[in-house]
Amino acid sequence: MSTPEAFYRRPIDLNRFSNSVSKKIITAYNEIILDITTQLATLDEVTSPYTAARLRSLLAQLQDSLGTWSINSATVTAQELQGLAQLQTEFVQDQLRRVLPAGYPTPVRTVAISPSFAQSVVTTDPTKINVFALPGELEAVVRKGGTQPVFSLTDADGAVITLPNGETVQKAFRGIATKQSELFTKTVRNGLLTGETTQQIAKRLTGRLHFGNALKGSVQQIADRGGAATKMADKQVMTIVRTSINQVANEASQRVYEANRDLTDKYQYVATLDSRTSLICARLDGQEFEYGKGPTPPQHFNCRSTTVPIVDFSEFGFDDPPEGKRAAKWGEDQKGRQVPAGMTYADWLKKQPKSVQAEVLGKWKSQYFRDLSKKEGASSALRKIVRKDGSELTLNQLQDRYPSLPASKDA
Repeated sequence: MSTPEAFYRRPIDLNRFSNSVSKKIITAYNEIILDITTQLATLDEVTSPYTAARLRSLLAQLQDSLGTWSINSATVTAQELQGLAQLQTEFVQDQLRRVLPAGYPTPVRTVAISPSFAQSVVTTDPTKINVFALPGELEAVVRKGGTQPVFSLTDADGAVITLPNGETVQKAFRGIATKQSELFTKTVRNGLLTGETTQQIAKRLTGRLHFGNALKGSVQQIADRGGAATKMADKQVMTIVRTSINQVANEASQRVYEANRDLTDKYQYVATLDSRTSLICARLDGQEFEYGKGPTPPQHFNCRSTTVPIVDFSEFGFDDPPEGKRAAKWGEDQKGRQVPAGMTYADWLKKQPKSVQAEVLGKWKSQYFRDLSKKEGASSALRKIVRKDGSELTLNQLQDRYPSLPASKDA
């Protein structure tokens, strides 16, 4: 199958979408911190009973505000994920219709989304319930009236989707609220004990962030301007949101593929072609799997990978469309360009400068990669350096396994 280029552009669009969702949540969080630190900076005589009581009140106010923020953040995320699930299924269905040749006998089947699918993703801990007893079961197909197949994403499907560490999105936001409240309190206490003024403490907590620039620039720029109470929290929010969006988008895509098994019985794992891609996704890039029998993104937090369906048109008497393109970063400056859709991460890495290969694999392992690529091909070389779980062989292990390679002598 010549996969439509829109499938390869989709992760870029989803990343931009995750930035917009993150910005909403981060703005609400930062405004709470800025409000409390502004009040903190007005306190002068911290040893007086009145000021001490006021400080305790501020810290209690912070704790309550962040607790409310965590609940609201989970609600916002659930609403955005619900809309995304619907849009993603429609996107995949539309792309499949576009790629089918005229005269193809079977229409593209659609997938229904349960109204509380995303709410289940965000709030339901699968370890606390019997997910197999939920309405709808964990099957891609149920029967309506005993005849017509209905494909859907149910509450039960959402219940088994968690972040890579097993937490729900709701719990992750609650954890940020608790930890940041504790960090804020500890920073204020330690600052006062070491003789800092409340103005100095407030500045350390917020960095270069203030109400005037809290909404200016990209979400990453906003996070970078922050201080001890905002920078790390903002980046954690971005990670949670980006990972959740990747999960829901890929689950929706997989469900549409599976609903059209007469058209496609395999999918291909697709990683991002740049130096920031994790090695586990780099290794998986380009590999094909049967539905339900292979890995799907996200494989880790901040995963940007996706999947595309594989269609063999020759089985139906049609010619494959021309091969499409996919985006890639290129050269030491990592500027964008278009490459053939069939180029795998290993092939891409083989064509990069040594400096980029070293950034991805390290200096000596990149030399092994080059040497192995000459003997066995780039994909085989990368899979021998990186295990299935994404872990890497050590230099000693590489030397033991391939003592005749030039890299052994160089190392």
